[in-house]
Amino acid sequence: MISQEEMRVLDRNAEFYGVSIQSLMENAGSAVADAVLKEFDGRGKKILILCGTGNNGGDGLTAARRLKDTANVTVVLARNADRIATKEAKEAYQKAKGQIKIVDELASVDELISSADVVVDGLLGIGVRGEIVEPYATLIKKVNSSGKPILSIDVPSGLGASLTVQPNVTVALHDEKIGMTPQNSGKIIVADIGIPHELIDRIGPGEFLYYPRKKDESHKGDNGRLLIIGGGPFTGAPAFAGLAAYRIGVDVVHVSTPTIAYQAIASFSPNFIVHPLAGASLLHDDLPEIFELAHGMDAVVIGPGLGASDHTLSVIRDIISTLNIPLVIDADAITAVSRNLGCLKNKKGVITPHAREYLTLSGEKLPDDLKQKTEMVKAFAKKIGFTILLKGHVDVVTDGTSVKYNVTHNPAMTVGGTGDSLAGIVGGLLSKRMKPFEAARLGAFVNGYAGNLAYAEKSYGMMTSDLIEKIPKALLEFVR
Repeated sequence: MISQEEMRVLDRNAEFYGVSIQSLMENAGSAVADAVLKEFDGRGKKILILCGTGNNGGDGLTAARRLKDTANVTVVLARNADRIATKEAKEAYQKAKGQIKIVDELASVDELISSADVVVDGLLGIGVRGEIVEPYATLIKKVNSSGKPILSIDVPSGLGASLTVQPNVTVALHDEKIGMTPQNSGKIIVADIGIPHELIDRIGPGEFLYYPRKKDESHKGDNGRLLIIGGGPFTGAPAFAGLAAYRIGVDVVHVSTPTIAYQAIASFSPNFIVHPLAGASLLHDDLPEIFELAHGMDAVVIGPGLGASDHTLSVIRDIISTLNIPLVIDADAITAVSRNLGCLKNKKGVITPHAREYLTLSGEKLPDDLKQKTEMVKAFAKKIGFTILLKGHVDVVTDGTSVKYNVTHNPAMTVGGTGDSLAGIVGGLLSKRMKPFEAARLGAFVNGYAGNLAYAEKSYGMMTSDLIEKIPKALLEFVR
């Protein structure tokens, strides 16, 4: 089964990777037409198809065209044709127009329902949000009270709301949707609509459907307060993470760093709020200040540039075991937790190792085979209760239950700092209250896509700062 949200993600990703939405709609319409003929002996009967303004309605219009030679088909549009919302549904309407009787005046709907042998529900599909509005509410009530056999396309319209179509049969497109049962969906028929198998678990711009957009009435800090604990021996890493976090849309970035790195990190950007700690490296004496600062944060990125001395690693573990907000554990913090995985107990967040760091973390050397590698990482994620974003030629993202793959990147991203930008993006998304698995998925795609945009301009001369400056272009392109 697949959730309605994940199906929307999959639709958008399939389109991004070259699958024609029109072809999916043609396949969906054919499957619905076949089900009408088979399940209701629809040949020669009066078939009434109710269509909304989205792609569910487009599927219904396509099914009507497929049925026109074997049944007496009428389509009722819930709204006027000029209100059809998607280009695919508009194209389906234009193809059906002139071949099928299409009614967009609801005054005659009672008579049409009364005279129909079968009613097909293509009103809302998985696009419904909240309570059902008019004219959909009235249409659903009329259909339910008609006593006619009903077939719903993909999901019963209104599924999950207080008012929903009550079908005899539902043709679930691609897969059953979570929440569907025989009680609320009738007989469920799963139809393959042509989404290639290799795209089902692939990350893409569809993940932006989880991106929290800023509300008009929001104030500073409402859209994420991120703390980065990093720096000391190395100064660039926490700065890259902080800049990437700002570019993904975080309101405020604080950096807590040993005093030796304070001036260098502050000089990267006046946007940072930098808090110098007491010593030249992370100390146990710093813990009260760090905990006080973290108290007002929405998420923490820990590790970039801290160094790997035994004392530093001990302090990192104390921080992680104490904090109760979402964490991104990166770089030297991965080494720290590898020596005592118990510090992760009852915590949540994302760990971002590459293959060598994963060996340090888990004690397991990863095989080259992607399937075997996935099973190992998935099992380890389940064991520690964290989402793992395994960086590599194919990024593996898993929370121990689900798995997604990111293939969006380029060879120039071996340049130093791209892992820090990834940590900052994921941390920023966590601070915007995304769940760890979704934040890791979207973060992997954004980092790779921005890297590809930079690579198109800079080739192998690309630097991480070039990548970070392309993050807003990804937002402009994909946040809808």
